[in-house]
Amino acid sequence: MCKRARSLGVDLRPHVKTSKSADIARMATAGFTGGITVSTLAEADYFGRAGFGDIMYAVGIVPAKLGAVARLIDSGIDLKVILDSAQTARAVADWAERHGKRIPALLEIDSDDHRAGLEPDSPEVLQAAEILSDSTGAVFRGVMTHAGASYDCTSTEQIARIAERERDSVVHCAKAIREAGMRCEIVSVGSTPTATFAPHLEGVTEVRAGVYVFQDLFQAGLGVCRPEDIALTVLTTVIGQKRAFNRLITDAGGLALSKDQGTAVQAVDRQYGLVCDVETGRTIDNLVVSGVHQEHGLISTIDGAPLPFDRFPVGTQFRILPNHACMTAAAHDRYHLVDGETPEVTGTWPRHNGWAPA
Repeated sequence: MCKRARSLGVDLRPHVKTSKSADIARMATAGFTGGITVSTLAEADYFGRAGFGDIMYAVGIVPAKLGAVARLIDSGIDLKVILDSAQTARAVADWAERHGKRIPALLEIDSDDHRAGLEPDSPEVLQAAEILSDSTGAVFRGVMTHAGASYDCTSTEQIARIAERERDSVVHCAKAIREAGMRCEIVSVGSTPTATFAPHLEGVTEVRAGVYVFQDLFQAGLGVCRPEDIALTVLTTVIGQKRAFNRLITDAGGLALSKDQGTAVQAVDRQYGLVCDVETGRTIDNLVVSGVHQEHGLISTIDGAPLPFDRFPVGTQFRILPNHACMTAAAHDRYHLVDGETPEVTGTWPRHNGWAPA
């Protein structure tokens, strides 16, 4: 992704909600300006304490969180919030002026009718930008968008088209804002699929992608990576055999793997994850996690063929490739580093969970 961002001529502001690890974020930002994207104020606090000073909080802000935002800014972090209405722009501006604070903010643009954001042609884009620009408290920094519709694509050609819509939406808004006499410094886009397949990013200043640091089975289904490229696995142990039902029972269930079944809508359904050899990390043919309970996982054959139970006695360990790396990693408090294709653990990296700052 670093090479990709450089080839597109943009800065890389990785979304660290995937890893929530300062160690990984340092690797992801090497060679760039050091900016990151977070999804919680707890992440902003953690990464700020770890030395990251340029942070975008990429979830729509509400007035109740502005006190925490201001405290983080006062600690020395260049923390930027996002919003998608003139009403919220006014609330941020009024709060900042009332408390004598400076709150940097970007407008979120809806580039694909997927989730939050202002429509690119909405008059409210200029209205909100004017409120922020004219404020003595809020500081208007630019526009951003996230093309979540890229996750619904069935071909890389579709992703490329979504990427162009994503780019065009914010470039269009930035142009209109500048023509209205306002400054629009940041023009930000981001998702791993669109960053991977965007034809070009003319007019964009930065890319926010996140899951690429690990990849997952959903990304593999989109054509972004291959299963063997996935860096994140969950270690699990066989705790039982149900020969009558042709299943192995493991100790990694929904809490360890998540219950995300995103690949069910793709050409190949990976159910709850693919099963890998514990030593090599390579997938074991025809095995899949077919079901999960809170602390139990069920492993079956993909085609219904009989399981080789003698090959997988109780105590056998597997590594499971996740459907959604962000959701799976969120269940754990650290990463165990494995040396290449050996089962040797060479170290650990802590990660930070939660929503509220310390």
